[in-house]
Amino acid sequence: MKKIFSNEAFEVMHIRNFRLFMAYRFLMTSATLMQSVVVGWLLYNITKSVLSLGMIGLTEVIPQVGIALFAGHFVDIWDRKRIIFYTTFLLLLGSLILAVYSLPSYDFHQLLGVWPIYLTIFLTGLSRGILMPANTALLGQLVPRRLLTGAATWSSTTWQVGAVTGPALGGLVYGFFGVLPALSLVFFFYLSCTLLLLFIKSPGKVVVPEGSTEGIFARMKEGIHYVFNNQILLGAFTLDMFAVLFGGAVAMLPVFASDILKVGPEGLGILRACPAIGAILMSIVLTFNPPVKNSGKLLLYSVFGFGISMIVFALSKNFYLSAFVLFLSGVFDDVSVVIRASILQIFTSDEMKGRVAAVNSIFIGSSNELGAFESGVTAGLMGLVPSVIFGGAMTLLVVAFAAVKSPTLRNLKLKANS
Repeated sequence: MKKIFSNEAFEVMHIRNFRLFMAYRFLMTSATLMQSVVVGWLLYNITKSVLSLGMIGLTEVIPQVGIALFAGHFVDIWDRKRIIFYTTFLLLLGSLILAVYSLPSYDFHQLLGVWPIYLTIFLTGLSRGILMPANTALLGQLVPRRLLTGAATWSSTTWQVGAVTGPALGGLVYGFFGVLPALSLVFFFYLSCTLLLLFIKSPGKVVVPEGSTEGIFARMKEGIHYVFNNQILLGAFTLDMFAVLFGGAVAMLPVFASDILKVGPEGLGILRACPAIGAILMSIVLTFNPPVKNSGKLLLYSVFGFGISMIVFALSKNFYLSAFVLFLSGVFDDVSVVIRASILQIFTSDEMKGRVAAVNSIFIGSSNELGAFESGVTAGLMGLVPSVIFGGAMTLLVVAFAAVKSPTLRNLKLKANS
């Protein structure tokens, strides 16, 4: 059985377009999370405010959620590769703004304040609102249906490798060379992404079935109904949204690194990388042993473990213990990511993937970026450590509620049809 899974997992890597797309995904993830580390540290150094870190999430989630449904509509009727190319160019522009802002000879943060940072974050959120459904939908076009679970696992692994590389490079380059070299490296990575996309052959537009609705708002509504009428999709998306909304502590890592663990930007980069390291190792395991049996129970167990990890992290004052529990949080999170990505690919028709992925991106955006805002607000009201403990406890309650109220999700077994 393991040999079969192994062959299936590596078979998808024989597809040239898929390999190029994974290289793009690695560079894109590395650049985005590298920029996130640098921006978080830079902003906290300027403002010394935990609320300003929480505002990063709010600034990013507003454009992301606002454009997602519109993006999903156009992803399903336009060339998906072309949409990704132009959106990546927008991220390149944002990184250039940050690089110019960080020029030491002009001291722009004294002249302009921090609004150029938030402008770039806004552009990042706008781009993510487009890229998340576009990337998901394009992936479904690049590989045959029978290889979708393997493709989802490789996609998760690639993302996680980028999530290690980006924060580590961002923290190390910032710490040893300064903010301008770090942001210049972000610009170079985004530039490489735009060039790499030129070599991916577009699979073209998806053929829209006869009799489908044509109006933009009717098609957006159709995508929403598709998700809300599918209990498996809805259960998986909702569980992720509420669990990560309350359970994420990543937005507060600059404060933990600076004020509690006292490890500087280099330590911050390591802390940001630890969840991804755990996720990479788990992705390797899942590549050879896809979670197709007892998938629903594994999803619930993994989110529960994630919540426990956040509580222990909040209580820790030791850098090595903090790094270890963040590593475990990545292990648990990757199981959840792979199962949810497989659910979306397997249980969604190709002509609906853009709109369904857009709805999913709203759930994810609500959990991650609003979670960052929630973390900043609760940290300001309750204190840093109590706010993270509270979030972890709420995650455990969400899992318990989903286990009782969603038997269809709890008993799910993933099986991709040929």
